[in-house]
Amino acid sequence: MIAYFEAVRKVLEKLESTQEESVKRAAQMLADAIASGGMVYVFGASHASIAAQELFYRAGGLVPINPILAPGLTTDVRPITRTTHIERMPGYAEVLLRDVPIGSGDVLVVVSVSGRNTVPIEMAEEAGKRGAKVIAVTSLAYSKAVSSRAPSGKLLYQVADLVLDLCGDPGDAAVEIPGLKQRVGPTSTVAAAVLLNAVVVETARELLTRGIEPPIFLSANLDGADAHNASLLARYSGRLTYM
Repeated sequence: MIAYFEAVRKVLEKLESTQEESVKRAAQMLADAIASGGMVYVFGASHASIAAQELFYRAGGLVPINPILAPGLTTDVRPITRTTHIERMPGYAEVLLRDVPIGSGDVLVVVSVSGRNTVPIEMAEEAGKRGAKVIAVTSLAYSKAVSSRAPSGKLLYQVADLVLDLCGDPGDAAVEIPGLKQRVGPTSTVAAAVLLNAVVVETARELLTRGIEPPIFLSANLDGADAHNASLLARYSGRLTYM
């Protein structure tokens, strides 16, 4: 048996057994925002930014999702080590959000595996001050094993309205190899993609129960998709920050 397959399988089983109610609550929050004309924003720093990229302009995904892809905090930064330092900078989240029209009626999803670094925490705090609902995607076991680096002294899960637990180990890597001190094989990216896509699916289901047609992208490689997607993009014209 391949060890990483087994490690991911265990995480997925734990997600399924522990996160169902949180996923449904998150879906209700997203559905509330979409039904009232609000938007969903998603932010992550460094590898957590992969989750933000997974959710927007995505076949089978919701249209009204805006990524916050912060300069200096995506994986194309060189040197990549700079992201570690920038993620710890007080005040940077407030600067980033100056140009983001997030407020009451919107939802912000913040992905941070450890939940200890300053920018994700202050991003959640600032969005909350503006009246947005905040969903934290984080590893509670990891967060509870470390201290906060934010000036407030709080961890991400402590400043969110709802927490989706990545169910990973402190340090993220999950596989032990005899003779090697350091664990290998992080699970957070897989877990975040599963949790957030589960929320998308349940949001679509929730909207339908309210009599609202979910705004879902079709794959651009399906016949008829161009017209379908163009009509949805037109509906949200001026509110999709990546256009």
